[in-house]
Amino acid sequence: MRSEIDQERREIPGFALPEPDRSRLELIGRTRAELAETLRKMGEPERTRAMRVRQIWHWLYHRGAADVAKMTTLPADLRARLAHSCAIMRPGMVAHQRSTDGTRKWLLRVAPGQEVEAVHIPEADRGALCISTQVGCSLTCSFCHTGTMPLVANLRAEQILGQILVARDQLGAWPTPQGARLLSHIVVMGMGEPLLNYEATFKALRIAMDPDGLAFPARRITLSTSGVVPKIEACGRELGVGLAISLHAVRDELRDQLVPINRKWNIAQLLDACRRYPAADRITFEYVMLDGVNDTDADARELVRLIRGIPAKVNLIPFNPWPGAPYACSSPERIRAFAAIVVRAGYASPVRTPRGRDILAACGQLKTASERLRPSQRPGRAAA
Repeated sequence: MRSEIDQERREIPGFALPEPDRSRLELIGRTRAELAETLRKMGEPERTRAMRVRQIWHWLYHRGAADVAKMTTLPADLRARLAHSCAIMRPGMVAHQRSTDGTRKWLLRVAPGQEVEAVHIPEADRGALCISTQVGCSLTCSFCHTGTMPLVANLRAEQILGQILVARDQLGAWPTPQGARLLSHIVVMGMGEPLLNYEATFKALRIAMDPDGLAFPARRITLSTSGVVPKIEACGRELGVGLAISLHAVRDELRDQLVPINRKWNIAQLLDACRRYPAADRITFEYVMLDGVNDTDADARELVRLIRGIPAKVNLIPFNPWPGAPYACSSPERIRAFAAIVVRAGYASPVRTPRGRDILAACGQLKTASERLRPSQRPGRAAA
């Protein structure tokens, strides 16, 4: 069966790419306090301000309103003032690809010359959305397609949240109980290193977790990091989401090559931060299986030794190829033998089933043609 793939980069009908309107204030991504301050400046009386914030929040994040005119519980005069001075923007849809296994990948334009990819992975009883936090990446992990891109920009909170809103639009997941099943989990594992854009990631996830809005519990959000050690503790303390560590090697000299940030914070420092992580659930260690590189029995035994004492599971990820990749995937037999050693030591070691490989949507395959803008091309404030 052929993949239902939109091979060309094109606008999807009904999803025009709007020109940034920098004269109006973006409502998405603003905290409740920021919304209240916006209403104060617009002359909303103090006695009704908190109620109006609740109503706007409900429309934005529970009902998925993309137009102030749809917020029918607000007075007409307030809607008119909001429409005049504020905007509700979504990232522009550039391309939509669907894999034979049901995985969807959306190429989204967040600003002129800046695009990211988001991936929806459906299961029988749940759906996970993989979102990005940067356009490109600065870490140059050698097995990752995104790592071949330069870092173009950090995403702002509204641009991170916008990926969730577009996914819910596309899935028809507003605001029914069925919608909660279609999109039940968030994995911050897309393009970029989230802990190198921590403030915007923190703000976006706090809004995503708000029970009166998008309502994703912390236990249904997983953030993946390559090892930005100083931010790991803050992530656990301030967000409490699940933590996934892109480990991929058990010796510093190899990890220096595969995950170059290891040269700044080595394996011992990274695992020490993991031992202090204050999350209630297990830490997930992600380990890509590279043929003849990191997949021996000795590697498996050393992995078990390194994580001893950490409540953990080990996700084994068959390497997902991309054009020009310098690695090959370990054989199924080698992966099973590696997993057996980890399991015998008492750690769950599922082998991640590759999803969306035929549309380059699997782990480590995301990349766009975004380019860094020259200073003369950069808008003063690019809308989402």
